[in-house]
Amino acid sequence: MTSQSRLETILEKALNKRRSNHNFRQLHAIQRQEGKLFHNGQWILDFASNDYLALSHHPLLRTRAASWAEKYGTGSCASRLVNGTLELHKLVEEKLARFKYSEAALLFASGWQANASLIPALNLLSQQETGQDALFFTDKLNHASLHIGCAAAGIRQNRYRHNDLAHLETLLKRHSSQTGLKFIVTESVFSMDGDRADIPALRYLADKFDAALYIDEAHATGILGKEGRGLSQGLADITMSTASKALGGMGAFITGSQKLCDFLVNFASGFIYSTALPPPVLGALDAALDLMPDMEPERAAIQEKASFLRKEIAKLGFVTAPSSTQIIPIHIGSAEKTLIVAQSLKEQGFFCGAIRPPTVPQNTSRLRVTLNADHTQQDVTHFIKALKISLENNIS
Repeated sequence: MTSQSRLETILEKALNKRRSNHNFRQLHAIQRQEGKLFHNGQWILDFASNDYLALSHHPLLRTRAASWAEKYGTGSCASRLVNGTLELHKLVEEKLARFKYSEAALLFASGWQANASLIPALNLLSQQETGQDALFFTDKLNHASLHIGCAAAGIRQNRYRHNDLAHLETLLKRHSSQTGLKFIVTESVFSMDGDRADIPALRYLADKFDAALYIDEAHATGILGKEGRGLSQGLADITMSTASKALGGMGAFITGSQKLCDFLVNFASGFIYSTALPPPVLGALDAALDLMPDMEPERAAIQEKASFLRKEIAKLGFVTAPSSTQIIPIHIGSAEKTLIVAQSLKEQGFFCGAIRPPTVPQNTSRLRVTLNADHTQQDVTHFIKALKISLENNIS
């Protein structure tokens, strides 16, 4: 057997294993028209995306992205430290810093890239300045990019039980005598459960144990907090936010002190070795920031519909707790049954995410329902009726 055929055999074995436990993933091309998707010959309502404010098709974002593409081109042509930094990058970063009430902001290509490169950079800082690895105290349900960042840094996480501050405090006490820099790392809104971290309590623990607080605000920025500024305002030392969810575009940004951003320019590999975000992406982000202060009605309406939907799902006998946001999980348990229910919903005109291992732990497969500004009350009511049929027909 040649090395190539051996590789193909091993690849097929790995894929078959995924197929056998109903966790195999495939890419399915769709057409998107505002809040609807065209898939397999039918238009269906989107209850799965992270476009919470429906800005991805907003006229202002489209117009400004096109205008900046026409005026400045479609690419930045290089990394920021070569010659890829445009005046536009500085303009948008200053606007982002003001939006987050921070001293400075730094753009990244994606939230995954920002998290995965920031943690190794912070660990390097600790090694250089204290002679010891940094200690990262991380929520067990943090996003994969944060776990990957710790793995890339070569450090072992001190993982506390999800949102269990007593457990976190126990871990902080256990390591209080260690001299490495300490970081408490969490999401503000957890992407698979839709619940929130207690950020004021985390700030208290960070101050008590001389730790820095690092908050991933991917699913809060734009949709939660005053004027969509997120949940960590003034409480976090480091905040990572994305432009690819409620802000309707692409990219991510770190906000914090000017010294933090200067440090990342010098030590964050994901920033140093990556081509800069292009003008059209920057134009869309700039436009989204202009819209944020006036979208309080949309934000309030989404949360009102989310509360209604949680109550209706509870009537069907399914627990959506601890969700308190626009992200609502419906726990099915079995990956196979979750796929079947999702397919049934699709046949009735609703697209809903079927979330399975390894994204979530074994036996916790779920439908991940997300609400956005395009959804009407009628849409939500029809979705509940379809969900009732799907669950009754497929869950024994």
